[in-house]
Amino acid sequence: MNDFTQKFISIFSANFLGRFADEKTALCFQALTERMLEVNEHMNLTAITDTDGIILKHYADSLTASEYIPDGASVIDIGCGAGFPSLPLAIARPDLHITALDSTAKRINYISETAQLLGLGNITAVSGRAEELAKNLSYREKYDFACARAVARLNVLCELCLPYVKVGGHFLAMKANADEELAEAGNAISLPGGKLERAERIGLISSGGEANPRTLILIKKISPTPKNYPRNNSQISKKPL
Repeated sequence: MNDFTQKFISIFSANFLGRFADEKTALCFQALTERMLEVNEHMNLTAITDTDGIILKHYADSLTASEYIPDGASVIDIGCGAGFPSLPLAIARPDLHITALDSTAKRINYISETAQLLGLGNITAVSGRAEELAKNLSYREKYDFACARAVARLNVLCELCLPYVKVGGHFLAMKANADEELAEAGNAISLPGGKLERAERIGLISSGGEANPRTLILIKKISPTPKNYPRNNSQISKKPL
């Protein structure tokens, strides 16, 4: 068992992700790490470059979403950036059908190429603006689950993400400390058809035993999103819901 695998299993086990902490899965995440750091030398993917930090703050953090996602679900990751949580979910949950969406074509190309290199057939990478693609009937209200990780404030995220979710599905916002954002997001949750189901505060445990606070905000889609949402980017920016 190599050093990466040992660290991976140790950090995942400490964060109640032991079901993913096997040697085969670790080797796939190691290949992802090597690929990401290689590309990161000429493309801005991540400021976190140490092995422990990558495993904890990218991989374990991404997979905290897993327990909320039903078996076989269709998932869209809005503003996926360098592929988090979409790439870790695709590795750990081969039952999922994942769409990784980002407005930066270079990052989408990276995700697509990385998925191919890792043999991940359950992820599709799409370049586009979230507020524009949500008006496309091929994407609107087509997903069981949407997620977003550190993309924007919650009152903006709800307007961008809930239009993609089927009635009865869920949107998960992955945040650090979100008390203030939750307090201001009541209209942003309800107007696009959502209802707050739970806000769970967790602590990601580092290899040194330190807790990194996170908040997982789960919103259920209870009614169709009105046609006027999402608004265009300038309206969302000037007057968030």
